[in-house]
Amino acid sequence: MKRALLPVLLLLAALGAVAALQKAQRGPSTGYVAPDFALPDLTGVTHRLSEYRGKVVFLNLWTTWCPPCRMEMPAMEQLHRRLAGRDFAMLAVSEDEGGRDAVAPFVAELGLTFPVLLDPEARLSPRYGATGYPETFIIDRDGKVVNHIIGPANWESEEMMRYFAAVLEKRVTSDQ
Repeated sequence: MKRALLPVLLLLAALGAVAALQKAQRGPSTGYVAPDFALPDLTGVTHRLSEYRGKVVFLNLWTTWCPPCRMEMPAMEQLHRRLAGRDFAMLAVSEDEGGRDAVAPFVAELGLTFPVLLDPEARLSPRYGATGYPETFIIDRDGKVVNHIIGPANWESEEMMRYFAAVLEKRVTSDQ
């Protein structure tokens, strides 16, 4: 009986590996409803993703020990300032194990004005399918992930400004 199960288990494992490889080759997935979460910011105020429904949300997963994460933060701040007053929210979720003690000095040093949330147990990354840092998810007004960017980006570029203008005007879908 046990020997009869071995080929079936091997087949299932092989099929699982093929499916994972196919997903990796397709790249990051989009078009799904962004999983809701509730995380505290540096002052202890809890932010729920669902509270931002109706806005375009820029959700960035990062850590202070990640050089590309540190490098893109000033450009994120510029994007945040340029889109202030529009239906846009930027949430940067730090997954530093040290929590507030690790993150607060960095945020103060750069003068970041957007909400920095704390997820020291890194529970959010697997819910979004993130595999490293930084990873950014653009969530439309309806709560769907329309873009998933792996790695740092030049968020203050004119190309990015045109992209966010299109998202804010609902001209971007997860199919683009």
